[in-house]
Amino acid sequence: MKVIDIRKDGQSEIRRHEGEEILVKGCLGERYIGEGLKSGRMHIEGTPGNALASYLDGGEIYVDGNVQDAVADTMNAGLLAVKGSAGDALCYGMRGGKVYILGNAGYRAGVHMKAYEEKKGILVIGGKTGSFLGEYLAGGMIIVLGLGYEGERITGYFCGNGMYSGTIYLRSGEMPPNLSEKLKSRYVGDMEKEEVISPVVTDFAHRFGLSPKRCLEGTFIAIEPDESKTNSQLYVAV
Repeated sequence: MKVIDIRKDGQSEIRRHEGEEILVKGCLGERYIGEGLKSGRMHIEGTPGNALASYLDGGEIYVDGNVQDAVADTMNAGLLAVKGSAGDALCYGMRGGKVYILGNAGYRAGVHMKAYEEKKGILVIGGKTGSFLGEYLAGGMIIVLGLGYEGERITGYFCGNGMYSGTIYLRSGEMPPNLSEKLKSRYVGDMEKEEVISPVVTDFAHRFGLSPKRCLEGTFIAIEPDESKTNSQLYVAV
């Protein structure tokens, strides 16, 4: 594995080793790390700056620490796994791939995520999120597990506001507050939990050495657009 000290070697050295397995050490706010990465596997130590993994297009990035804002912006494919928490605007406009956050996420996580044909963005947050989760969601799947916050609210206000496709799953027995009248919420049945949620959460759990059973126990709520009250047919191929 190639080891790169980002403060000594700079990001140009990272780009020279695209497609390989590398370890990036010493991160302290450097922006745009892994931007557009198409292949290879990157391990990051420290705290990378804004726009980490923006336009990620097939590579894998693992972060042993927290990440800042605008992470995985317009991500297209690949995997980002963060063994910590994320700031605001996580996965803005994400078009495909998977993002796993072990800890919490800030405001506006999953805003305007999308899906097209077989391509679907998946965001899993192990802890809780701030307000405007999944705002204007246009496709894909968001799962919030609330690990360590059992019995507490695991989202902020305006969850799913303006969404017109996709699904938000919350591992919670309580409906989030002030949902828009253009959304519908329901408790998830056993079959959907087994066939849709379990494969994704099991992969998430294995990435971080967690128990899948622990991550899946309890009740899940699904939040989706009420198609009778939205213009979803104008945006989503049926």
